[in-house]
Amino acid sequence: MAALDALLERRFALAAHGTSVRTELLAGTTTFLTMAYIVFVQPAVLSAAGMDFGAVLVATCLSTAFATTLMALTANYPIAVAPAMGHNFFFAYSVVLGMGVPWEVALGAVAIAGTIFVLTAGIGLRERLITAIPPVLKHAIAAGIGLLIATIGLQWAGLVVDAPGTLVTLGDLHSPPVLLAIFSLVLTAVLMVRGTRGAFLWGMLVSTLVAWAVGLVEYQGLASLPPSLGPTFLHLDVARALTPGLVPVIFVFFFLALFDSVGTLVGIGTQAGFIRGGVLPRARQALLADAVGTVAGASLGTSTVTAYIESGAGVAAGGRTGLTGLVTAALFLLTLFFSPLVRMIGGGYVQGSSTLYPIVAAPLVLVGTMMIGGLREVAWDDPTEAIPAFLTLITMPLTVSITEGVSFGLIAFAVLKTATGRTREVPPLIYVFAILFVARYALLR
Repeated sequence: MAALDALLERRFALAAHGTSVRTELLAGTTTFLTMAYIVFVQPAVLSAAGMDFGAVLVATCLSTAFATTLMALTANYPIAVAPAMGHNFFFAYSVVLGMGVPWEVALGAVAIAGTIFVLTAGIGLRERLITAIPPVLKHAIAAGIGLLIATIGLQWAGLVVDAPGTLVTLGDLHSPPVLLAIFSLVLTAVLMVRGTRGAFLWGMLVSTLVAWAVGLVEYQGLASLPPSLGPTFLHLDVARALTPGLVPVIFVFFFLALFDSVGTLVGIGTQAGFIRGGVLPRARQALLADAVGTVAGASLGTSTVTAYIESGAGVAAGGRTGLTGLVTAALFLLTLFFSPLVRMIGGGYVQGSSTLYPIVAAPLVLVGTMMIGGLREVAWDDPTEAIPAFLTLITMPLTVSITEGVSFGLIAFAVLKTATGRTREVPPLIYVFAILFVARYALLR
């Protein structure tokens, strides 16, 4: 044991970071508990797009373990990397279901975006893009994605249903699945406000027990061999993704991965005290872990992977090195052998013409609440800022499309700033993107 501790000390410089093996083990477990909900949510989301539930489950665990290990060994950061919330909904609902793109082609677009991420590592394109996008739109895009995720969560809960004339209305509050979703939402919210670690995971587990007790789910076993990865492994279609019509989709995948990863790295790096003089050491290695993980994930059969803000829970528990990430990665691999439990939690309930997912709905709604905080930074008294922000916010959930929200926001920002003679506030790249989006709408049929 002493030899192992010494090896870990040399590899991760534990003492220099003010941590220990025990602390890192606890931190890695904490991070896993706060983000394990993705194991249940990701297969549910992508199976709605026609992908095999079990294969996506395996792809989710494998891509998370691989990318998190890469982050740990190359950047030595306690940051986990997994399929991203928001990206998965864009993949399933905007690209596959909304645009009619086969999921194999959509996976090809994800792989292309990840490859671009890798190839642009040394030329500063990511830094210039980050600088070019106005802060108001960064905040609005994050919040818009949150609203989109929450909208899907409310639909999965059965709390919001479609209605002729008004588009949507309140669902049947007496329906057992809806009541289960309400219970899950209340329980998870209470756990969150009380600071319970792994609130999402505990909320889903308790809700599953309640659903089993009242006969809404059937016990399918606790553990088994992992499902087959065959239905999704290497099924990505890169060639068909390389068409002009999918350029905006690839751009959005790249854009979302860019801002998610950079934002999370800056946030966690600040929390952990890694950033000094405004610089995050080994940022390039960390960003590459995201990018390579995305390409690997697409090959396995899952949407874009990126650094997870839930890693902050592990940092709060004392995690300071890549050993935290290795622990988290190992726990995701262990989860592969509990697929029957995952099917119980992530399974759907047919109600009328809809399929409800009441147990995983609560985390989606609550993730939405966590993503809108940046709106406090929007200058709502400046119409040239407020209108683009509002259009971004409202368009995403109503069109069920991140692309349209980004498009409307960028176009409105460029037009309104130009109309008021404030062209200096519009970086040239914004004009380029705005023109590209306008051309896209002009060519749409």
